[in-house]
Amino acid sequence: MKIVLENKGIKTDTYYIPPFTLYEGEIIVLYLYNGKHLYDAEIFLRDIFCGKIKHENVTLYRKMTFVEYFKRSSFRDTFFPLTVKRYLKKNANLKSPLCQKIFEDKWKWITPETRLEKIPGTPKKLLTLYAALSKKKDIVFDLGALDDEGYEYSFKAIEGIVKQDNGSAILLHCFDNMEEYASNIITLEWNAGYPPEGNEFQFNF
Repeated sequence: MKIVLENKGIKTDTYYIPPFTLYEGEIIVLYLYNGKHLYDAEIFLRDIFCGKIKHENVTLYRKMTFVEYFKRSSFRDTFFPLTVKRYLKKNANLKSPLCQKIFEDKWKWITPETRLEKIPGTPKKLLTLYAALSKKKDIVFDLGALDDEGYEYSFKAIEGIVKQDNGSAILLHCFDNMEEYASNIITLEWNAGYPPEGNEFQFNF
């Protein structure tokens, strides 16, 4: 198998990402924990893995692409509602069979004319992932805001595509439920052995 990315260890002031090698046909889950550090950690790591930031311990053999969140323009959608067909035309390789996959999943009610604002979280996320994979084989992504069922379904769908197409993927993950269906998990290590003070989210009721 060909190497896509090689990480010999990424160390910051607060945490360390242990070494790993990403091969084609493989998904690596990078478990980052939840907390106030998460957003900055995701941005930092995805920029390294996608080549926007050079890191002396990371070698990229193939360029990776981060799958951006779906961004809705409230003003534009008021007059020109975005449909699945228009989204794919703008963001996907229309010659790829992955452009049809969202219509073949378990959400049979979705059609090319379905408005994206009507599509719930899991199929909407999958639509963005299928579009990205129709153009690039190597991706960095997350599955934020999905429930456990959505996580599992999406992970398995992407895993199947990556293996079939000799692509690769890094999933940036912050919940501790991936052990059930992911075989390759790399866990962030805190330099002090524990999260920095004040890292926990505070919820006021």
